[in-house]
Amino acid sequence: MRTALVYHEDMTAARLLWEDPECEIERPERLTAALRRLQQGGLEQRCLQLAPREASEAELGLVHSPEYVSLLRGTQALDTQELRALSGQYDAVYFHPSTFHCARLAVGAALQLVDAVLMGAVHNGLALVRPPGHHSQRAAANGFCVFNNVAIAARHAQQKHGLQRILIVDWDVHHGQGIQYIFEDDPSVLYFSWHRYEHGRFWPYLRESDADAVGQGKGRGFTVNLPWNQVGMGNADYLAAFLHVLLPVAFEFDPELVLVSAGFDSAIGDPEGQMQATPECFGHLTQLLQGGYHLESLSQSVCMVVRALLGDPVPPLSGPMEPHRSALESIQSVRAAQAPHWTSLQQQGSAPTPRPGTCSADGRTSLVLPGGPTFKAAEAQASAVLSSLLGQLHLHPTPPVRTAVALTVPDAALGLPPAVLHQEGSAPQEETRAWARLHEALAQDTAFTALGKVLHLLKGILDGQVSSGVATTPAAAAMLDVALRCSLSHRAQRVLCVAVGQLDRPPDLANDGRTLWLDIRGKEAAALSPFHVSMPLPGTTGAFLSCVLALVLPLAYGFRPDLVLMVLGPAQGLQEPHAALLAALLRGPAGGRVLVLVEQEPTSQLAGILARVLHGDAPPSLGPFSTAPPEDTQALLYLRGQLEAQWKMLQVAAPS
Repeated sequence: MRTALVYHEDMTAARLLWEDPECEIERPERLTAALRRLQQGGLEQRCLQLAPREASEAELGLVHSPEYVSLLRGTQALDTQELRALSGQYDAVYFHPSTFHCARLAVGAALQLVDAVLMGAVHNGLALVRPPGHHSQRAAANGFCVFNNVAIAARHAQQKHGLQRILIVDWDVHHGQGIQYIFEDDPSVLYFSWHRYEHGRFWPYLRESDADAVGQGKGRGFTVNLPWNQVGMGNADYLAAFLHVLLPVAFEFDPELVLVSAGFDSAIGDPEGQMQATPECFGHLTQLLQGGYHLESLSQSVCMVVRALLGDPVPPLSGPMEPHRSALESIQSVRAAQAPHWTSLQQQGSAPTPRPGTCSADGRTSLVLPGGPTFKAAEAQASAVLSSLLGQLHLHPTPPVRTAVALTVPDAALGLPPAVLHQEGSAPQEETRAWARLHEALAQDTAFTALGKVLHLLKGILDGQVSSGVATTPAAAAMLDVALRCSLSHRAQRVLCVAVGQLDRPPDLANDGRTLWLDIRGKEAAALSPFHVSMPLPGTTGAFLSCVLALVLPLAYGFRPDLVLMVLGPAQGLQEPHAALLAALLRGPAGGRVLVLVEQEPTSQLAGILARVLHGDAPPSLGPFSTAPPEDTQALLYLRGQLEAQWKMLQVAAPS
C-alpha cells in the first residue's frame, strides 16, 4: 500500500473537565469525525493501518527540556482542581489525567509514520493525532499543544535516518511559533507557515509572525511566514501562496522529507479561522507538495488529503480564481523579505512595470476590513459549500480506471504498475475514418491504428470511465488537432492544450474562449491572445520551474479546464523528469482528467514514466537547482505583464 494511516482511540481520552470557552473547541470529536468520514468514504480500508506507540522520554527530549517532560508526567496524578491551576499557567491550554499518555501517543504516531516512509514501507501517510503540537515550545505548553509532534518528528528523521533537508509546511490558521522558535537558526529545516495575522491583532499576537521574520543566524531565509491580514481568504489565495512563494523555494531547497502540520481551522466554516477555502483545496495543496474545529469541514478536508495521498484525482477547485488584494499584498511582502535568500524568487522578478495610463504604487497600505461573517453565517455558508461538494463527488465519482495507456507498439519494458490499464480497444472504424479525413497523415496504417486507440481512450476519459491516459502516436500535431476537436464536440466545455515541441496551433481553431493553447518551445515569448500563449523552451531546471509555477499552472487553474491535453511532439526537448513533473502538476486543474500524447520514440521509456506519475507516483528528481538565464526571466516577466489583466492567478503583487 502507498499510504499509511496512524490513529489510536486513546487519543480521544483527554477532554476539558471544567468550563472554559476558549478551550472547549479542542475536543475528541475532531478525531472521531475525521475517522468516521474516512471510513464512510472507503478511504481507511485503502490505507496501511499503523498502530502508534508512546514516544519515549528520550524522544521527547529531542525538542523538550527534561524538566518540562517531568512536569507533564506528573499531571497523571493530579486532581481536577490541581490540573486547572496548572493549566492556568499557560496560554490556552488544559490538562487532563490522560494528557501525558495522549500526547506521547501523538508524538509516537508521527515517529511511526516517519519511519514507515523513510524505510520504504509506504510512500506517504497521515497521522490523525491530538493533542496538536505546533505551538508547543521547549519548556511550555501553548495553544492546546503539549509536545511539538512535527518538530520531534523532524529531529527524529535527522538523527535516526540521517536526513539533511526537511521541509515543514504549516497550513493551520494560527502561526506555529513553537516550530519557528525550535528551528529558526537551523538551515537544515525549512519552515513555511501561513496564518491569520491581521497586523498582529490575532492570536498569538506575535511580532515574529510577520513576513519579515525570516530566521536567525545561519537559519536566515529558512523561516517563511505568510501572514493573512484579512479574513475570508479562499482557494485562489491559498493556491497563489503555494505557486508564488512556497513551491519555488521548496524546489530550490530540495527537501528529502516533507512534513505537513495539517490544521484545518483554515478551512471554510471554522469559527477560529473565518477563512473560505473549501475541502478540495487541501487535496490540491497535498498534490502540489507530494487541525480544525468545524467538524464537517475538518473531516471533509482530511478525506481530500487522504485521496490525494492515495493518488486519486481531486475535484476541481470551486469559486472565483482571483486572489484577494490583501492576499497579494501579503505575497508581495513575503517575496520581498525572502528574495535575498532564494534565487528562485529573484529570477521570477517583481511585479511587471505598469502599463501606460496606470498609476504606480505609492507605498500606502490598503484598509483592512474589520471582523468577518458571524459564526452562524459562516456555519451556514460552510454547510452549503460542503453539501455542494458532496453533490459534486456523487455526480463525478472517482473513475473505475485511474490511468490507461494506449501504445502503438506494446512494450513490456515500461514497468507499469499492475493497476495501469493497457488499453487494447479502439474506436469504431467508421468513426476513426471520419476523423482521419481531417489530416492526410492520419490515413496511413500506423497512424490510423493509433488514432482509433486515442479516440477510444479520450472517450473513456470524457465519459468518466478513465481518469487519465498516455498514448504513443505518430503525427502528434494531427493527433492533437483531432483530439481537441473531438473533446469540444463531445463533453468538454473548456480544453487546455499544453503543446511541447514543433506543434502549431490549428489556424482555423475558434477564438471562443473554449481552448487555452500554451506553446512551450515557441520561437519567442508572445501572448497572441489571452487564449494563445507561446513560451520558448526553458533552458535550465530553474527556468523550467519558473515557467511551470509562475505561468503554466496559474493559467491552468484560472482557465479551469474540463480536460488537459499535453502533447510532446517532434524535437520537444524536455528532459524526462521535467516532462513527468509537468504531467503530474497538470492533474490538478482539471480534476485529474489528463491525456498525454507522446510522439513515438521506439527507444524511449517516457510513456511509462508519464503513466506512473499520472497514476500518482512521485516524479523523478529534477537534479540540482540551476539559475534561469536572463533571457528566460525576461520572457516570463513579459508574458506575465501581458496576461495578468485577464488571468488574475498570475499576479504576485497587489495591482497599482
